[in-house]
Amino acid sequence: MAKEANVGKRIKIYRDKLKMTLGELSAKSGVSVALIASIEDGEVLPALGVLTKLSRALGQRLGTFMDDQFKPDPIITRAADVEAAKVRAEGKNVLGYAAHSLALGKPDRHMDPFRIEFSADGVDEVSSHEGEELIICIAGQVELTYGGEKMVLGPGDTAYYNSVVKHGLKAMGGQPASIYGVVFMPF
Repeated sequence: MAKEANVGKRIKIYRDKLKMTLGELSAKSGVSVALIASIEDGEVLPALGVLTKLSRALGQRLGTFMDDQFKPDPIITRAADVEAAKVRAEGKNVLGYAAHSLALGKPDRHMDPFRIEFSADGVDEVSSHEGEELIICIAGQVELTYGGEKMVLGPGDTAYYNSVVKHGLKAMGGQPASIYGVVFMPF
């Protein structure tokens, strides 16, 4: 089953458990009914900002919709596994990036760490949600939009910020880029 279908199926399961209509989830999350339907049908893999809004509206943490199985601590993600997913373009969304969870199988986590690969032609979009984020640029250059400001991060640069401020990331200079990102959302 494709990752898109897994994520969408889980969202629908939690929406159904709450006896919530598409319209009610849309109103509560701020995500359009059409986009939620496309996600649930497995046609679209949501960007992290969209998935964050949906998870909050459904009263779940972000990882609930991404984990396939439980693994005992420590969770180790091999670089080769991330590279293999990158080659297959697994998880690539319409905004031009692929987010690879670094904590799959740890259902009791309080943070959601990712390695994110940005294509050279990514879309400039911002979103906001509760919590905090830490990003570490590991390759290329990434433009961080935070509120009304734009900053460029290069390899080794970091940014830590409050996620309630509208923010977004994209590759710069017509080249792909990579970051590690950690999202924390309090419950």
